[in-house]
Amino acid sequence: MKKTILAILMVLPTLAMASGGKHLDEVDYDLHNKESLQSGARLFVNYCLSCHSAAYQRYNRMAEDIGLTNAQVTSNLMFAAEKVGETMTVAMQPEDAKLYFGNPVPDLSVIARARGADWLYTYLRTFHTDESRPYGVNNTTFKDVGMPHVLWELEGMKKLVNADEMQKHPGTAPKFEVISEGQMSAAEYDNAMRDLTAFMVYMGEPAKLVRYELGVYVLLFLVLLFLVAYPMKKEFWKDIH
Repeated sequence: MKKTILAILMVLPTLAMASGGKHLDEVDYDLHNKESLQSGARLFVNYCLSCHSAAYQRYNRMAEDIGLTNAQVTSNLMFAAEKVGETMTVAMQPEDAKLYFGNPVPDLSVIARARGADWLYTYLRTFHTDESRPYGVNNTTFKDVGMPHVLWELEGMKKLVNADEMQKHPGTAPKFEVISEGQMSAAEYDNAMRDLTAFMVYMGEPAKLVRYELGVYVLLFLVLLFLVAYPMKKEFWKDIH
């Protein structure tokens, strides 16, 4: 028992470092929900893919996994490619991105694996006005972020009202005051960001959906194997036991 408690205490600082002392909201996503993944894909290609690439994801693989046909993907989700077998790249060159934003724009193929789903979900919902920043916005999850709030038309604009409290007590949840309304209500925007997060989680490991399906069959096989193996074990060892 003492060893278990000691192991937990040793892991806690690591978890704190992973979140950077920031408050993270838990996101409840479902990779089996095709409608959610399709909604996330639409948001990604309309608002993220203009600058960020997803160079390890192919359009046709996405179509197969999230329940769309190649024709639907070509008509509705392909704005930066000509063939459905291409990867999700962008036309912006790294040197141009550095000129516009100060740094090359990162590829988002595995951002969910690098940062975690809760981090992404919180980040997408914690932009706020900050006149000291080049684009007039900042982010409580990623301080001094070098990108504009590209989803502001959906969410609206808001300002941070408890900055001093957050500075004094790391891990405090941010509180915001709405400045201008967006096209979505707060609940609708949260749901949209959940869908976008789910799509990026899927994109980080598309094979996860296959593994989930295979896992069910593996468990069923093990159950059937046990039903056969246990009686055999009893028969082989009956003279010993």
